[in-house]
Amino acid sequence: MKNLPDIYLYNPTCEYAIANGFPSWQPNRLLQKMEEDMGTLPLFFAKKSDKVLTKKIPPATFLKSLQKINIDPPQFLQLQTIADNRDFSVQPKNWLLPWGWSPAAHRILDPLKASCSERFQNSPVACWKPEYKPIYSKKFALETLTNLLPLLPVNKVLQSHLIPRVCTTKSEVETLIRRWGKIMIKAPWSSSGRGLQKVTKTPVIEKVWEKILGIVKDQGYVIVEPLLEKVLDMALQFRLEKGKISYLGVSRFLTDSKGQYHGNFLNGWPNELAPEITTFAESLPEMLVAPLTKVIENSKLAQYYEGNFGIDTLIFKDDDGNIRVNPCLEINVRQNMGLLSLFLEKLIIPNRKAVFKTFFEPGNTFANFKVKMENSHPLSLENSKIESGFFPITPAFPDTLFGGYILVSE
Repeated sequence: MKNLPDIYLYNPTCEYAIANGFPSWQPNRLLQKMEEDMGTLPLFFAKKSDKVLTKKIPPATFLKSLQKINIDPPQFLQLQTIADNRDFSVQPKNWLLPWGWSPAAHRILDPLKASCSERFQNSPVACWKPEYKPIYSKKFALETLTNLLPLLPVNKVLQSHLIPRVCTTKSEVETLIRRWGKIMIKAPWSSSGRGLQKVTKTPVIEKVWEKILGIVKDQGYVIVEPLLEKVLDMALQFRLEKGKISYLGVSRFLTDSKGQYHGNFLNGWPNELAPEITTFAESLPEMLVAPLTKVIENSKLAQYYEGNFGIDTLIFKDDDGNIRVNPCLEINVRQNMGLLSLFLEKLIIPNRKAVFKTFFEPGNTFANFKVKMENSHPLSLENSKIESGFFPITPAFPDTLFGGYILVSE
């Protein structure tokens, strides 16, 4: 029902909420601050008639800056008031669109469900069921990888002896350290490179074991991967509707040495990337999209979910120096920054290379960073598109710690 508003909510901690399982769960104070500071991000997905629920209403100066690049922003409503806002609760709506679903997201949005479209109310995301939890885990991504590899060229993908493993004990992890040497350990439910523990030295110190076994205690197991010689991160973006998948495009993302997400390249890869790596990366959609679609459409994900999702891949060099890909490193069953990057590319002059990055620097504010960047990288527009310079895509209050921005090179 296109004439009814969709309702958006930015809750990127949804995987942690799923791991916890209780509708009353809340993120820690720092993650709550991140959700507050970056709560306006769904505006880039929204139409003018839609609503975005935020803890803080963005200032008029921020909304005016969006109009410079031809964005007519949606309406923003304070999240804290929706339970008591009878008029809004009964107003007809189309779809509820949190960043990601979880028992906690359902609790927050529950007052709005009765006024949503019949199409939403009949979809699998209209309520939470215990059997949904596994499809959001890295174990499900591993199962998808296992089903996917036989459908792909053996000389271009992860070799079978490097397939990640599920571990529930210290001795199982130690076995994989002996087999692979250096490893990466992942919490089953986590996002944006959090919940990771790299192990590159032996013996493993007690503090690291405490973290690993703490994840096992909290979430039931860990995923252990060999630490590969990574050359590139890339994700494929999809939409799942009524059990059928449509492909949306490629997102090219940046991570730091710890594997934590930092941003996305926009409008192509950086020029300094080796041509053979770029060529390999650009060939992946043709190789991967059809097999991934087949595997996912025959999985529980197609039954239990409706909405956008992204599949992270890892391009690496094997021991012989050949370029290969892990075609399903993780599945982000939610909106994600890679999908957002596809929308942000439309704001930039075609073929002008740029980056979209997230900001967090302990001891500094996004407001201070914004002033510094605006001075050193002044904004230049051409026909309401960004030609060069710095453009903040989230508001900067005096106390804002987290932010997002586009930087277009000269």
